Amino acid sequence: MEHEWVASNYGPLPVVIAHGEGAWVTDVEGRRYLDALAGYSALNFGHRHPALVAAARAQLERLTLTSRAFHSDRLGVFCRDLATLAGKDLVLPMNTGAEAVETAIKAARRWGYEVKGVPDGRARIIVMRGNFHGRTTTIVGFSDDPLAREHYGPYTPGFDLVPFGDIAALEAAVTDETVAVLLEPIQGEAGVIIPPNGWLRDVRELTRRRNVLMVADEIQSGLGRAGATFACDLEGVVPDVYVLGKALGGGILPVSAVVADRDVLGVFTPGSHGSTFGGNPLAAAVGQAVVGLLATGEYQERARTLGVALHAGLEALLGHGVAAVRCRGLWAGVDIDPRMMSGREASYRLLEQGVLVKDTHGSTIRLAPPLVVGEAEVDIVLEALSTVLRH
Repeated sequence: MEHEWVASNYGPLPVVIAHGEGAWVTDVEGRRYLDALAGYSALNFGHRHPALVAAARAQLERLTLTSRAFHSDRLGVFCRDLATLAGKDLVLPMNTGAEAVETAIKAARRWGYEVKGVPDGRARIIVMRGNFHGRTTTIVGFSDDPLAREHYGPYTPGFDLVPFGDIAALEAAVTDETVAVLLEPIQGEAGVIIPPNGWLRDVRELTRRRNVLMVADEIQSGLGRAGATFACDLEGVVPDVYVLGKALGGGILPVSAVVADRDVLGVFTPGSHGSTFGGNPLAAAVGQAVVGLLATGEYQERARTLGVALHAGLEALLGHGVAAVRCRGLWAGVDIDPRMMSGREASYRLLEQGVLVKDTHGSTIRLAPPLVVGEAEVDIVLEALSTVLRH
């Protein structure tokens, strides 16, 4: 029915899901599948996690929306707990990941003018080649992916593209008018691209030295996915700004946030930025429950431990239909040998094996099973991929 009524902005696989629980979903015909995509990390805690559903259900019975014209009893405690988890002063809640990125861009520019002293209208932000930060016109304007960018101009100026992982190119691009470096610690949409070891530390040193904000888009890589609370943690790096989303809504509703210290987010004043639904009581209740799950460290440890098994199993397939593997925690980019099949074809074949994944950039598939999986589910993913590559 979707093809009759839904605009074609996605090309979904031919499966119609009707029910989900944990790492498993069931289609309308009753067939079960292991969800190894987890909503691009939005379902880090699986489908209908009991603690998150309970938080949402309890809040639905009380209050769902006030707008930010009034206070709610849920917002402050959510922001307190998220700020504590991130080790920052302030949280500005939004809804979608793209909205949070736009908010971070506005904060960086305003900080540049009001704190750094950049002449008004001259602020520049450095971004990385291969980036994916969302789909708004500003964001696609600094994308170098033709599929995301073409025919949406004219584009917003003020962005400079440099190669991901190249510290020399980044340093050469910084000027006195640079206010921020916006990056994904691991590029998800590009195929789980991992930068050279030490690059994030070099970026942190450079941005401090040049009085430039380091803005980490951890919408996909954060909240446990990479085997740590944030992917930046893997190098012991603390950026000036975290941009969070996806898993923050627990797979229940869109919740995003910008998290930073007061010297950055303090540039916003009443009326200078806003969102009708941002920080609504329902979102805040679910977001606080998500933070509670992460505060135990259990899910970060699960991703770290099971990620070792996932990585080892994928590396065993190198030369047997797999051309390259990139893995951090329970997150992997797998390049299929294009002489055998495309990533899209591999996704179709895995669907037939009862495992749901998605292709990106031609020959690559992404694996991001929910962090609630166990060793048995990891083995199912590996066995299914092995079967697909053998036949």
